[in-house]
Amino acid sequence: MQTAEKDPTTAFRWDDPPDPDKYSVCVHCGLCLEACPTYQELGIENQSPRGRVYLIRAASEGRLPLDEALIDPVFRCLDCRACESVCPSGVRVGTLIEQARGQVFAARPARGFSGWLQRLFLRRIFPSPKRLRTLARLGRFYQRSGLAGLARATGVLRLLPAHLREMEHALPEIPARSSREVLPARMPARGCRKGQVALVTGCIMDVMFAETNVATARVLARNGFDVVVPEGQVCCGALQVHSGDRQTAKAMARRNIDVFLAQDVDAVIINAAGCGAALKEYGEWLRTDAAYRAKAEQFSRKVKDISEFLAEADVEPPKGRVDMTVTYHDACHLCHAQGIRRQPRELLTSVPGLRLVEMPDSERCCGSAGVYNLTHPEMAGPLLDRKMADVPDEAQAIVMGNPGCMMQIRVGVYRVGSTCEVMHTVDILDAAYRAEEGNRCSRRGKSWWRN
Repeated sequence: MQTAEKDPTTAFRWDDPPDPDKYSVCVHCGLCLEACPTYQELGIENQSPRGRVYLIRAASEGRLPLDEALIDPVFRCLDCRACESVCPSGVRVGTLIEQARGQVFAARPARGFSGWLQRLFLRRIFPSPKRLRTLARLGRFYQRSGLAGLARATGVLRLLPAHLREMEHALPEIPARSSREVLPARMPARGCRKGQVALVTGCIMDVMFAETNVATARVLARNGFDVVVPEGQVCCGALQVHSGDRQTAKAMARRNIDVFLAQDVDAVIINAAGCGAALKEYGEWLRTDAAYRAKAEQFSRKVKDISEFLAEADVEPPKGRVDMTVTYHDACHLCHAQGIRRQPRELLTSVPGLRLVEMPDSERCCGSAGVYNLTHPEMAGPLLDRKMADVPDEAQAIVMGNPGCMMQIRVGVYRVGSTCEVMHTVDILDAAYRAEEGNRCSRRGKSWWRN
């Protein structure tokens, strides 16, 4: 449990305050301004990375109280890390934002129904794979029982805000079983064995995009890797950290570290950009934990995004054709937080028949940002509109490597009435391998993992 410090010279009196070594290196050059989506939209200094760093420093030094003047800019930040890609001083703005949110979460916990709902999801639902699967089954029942059609026909959904109505319409079909229920504990390598890896099934990816997890395991096995799916793993904790609940996030991190380090694997594979960035930052999260600091760093060194791992492993390019024109969206936590840009494009262009058309400003945030599209729809909406305006006309599919982006861009496709499919990079790679083997593939990915 967090305890308040007694230092009256700072507004940050709880565990894990923003690190002075991180904010003190900011030279206020302003190169981050035009990279920041919120500054692009609002043109307000305090809603820019430079402004936020200044506010965090002022609060840390006791010159600013922990009030709305700080809280709004800190929580309005998308935590997209675009500023970090252009910062010449290497300011880790994302970490500072997350640490500041932790101070707000501890000092000013949400009250009433919203506080109860926040605690329910952050501490009861997402940390429990069983509860998350139960929630997904309820969602599937809603979709397939006729309740969804009834709710739309009767106008009940009009009681919801517009952005929630769009999300309901754009929600993907929830599969009958999660990937953990489909995947074996160990999927053996095919052909010449190159090594063994562990797969992080995640939370949203596990229940909403189960076919992509199975496709990931299948592609790894096809390229010579035994795939272990450890029992006992939990959500990565990214949503908790982004919301400020650092204590819950740390508990989840310790659980995953113990589970995965107990496996004899060469790498820990993740196919969700936001989760991958979080897993790679466990060492930062637990830097003051003497019992876990070294283990956290050891674990993080093993974590690889699926596209990063496949590029390094020099896999065999597929020979099966996927005749499609696609464009690629750079998920923020893949390109900015992890520096992975080239690898997904190399995988896509290795597929026979596939034509990749670059999207203008592909690294600009789509507005998903974890649950940001739920908490700040007034900002997320315009960002999504800009993203959809950049989709090339000839694209038949928009490809990416993050489930949050996939759900957000599905909303964008629905909003503009597009026929574009929304796909994960590994889904296309899996389709090509399966086409090579002579299996009938569905471009929408609804049947690849069931066959």
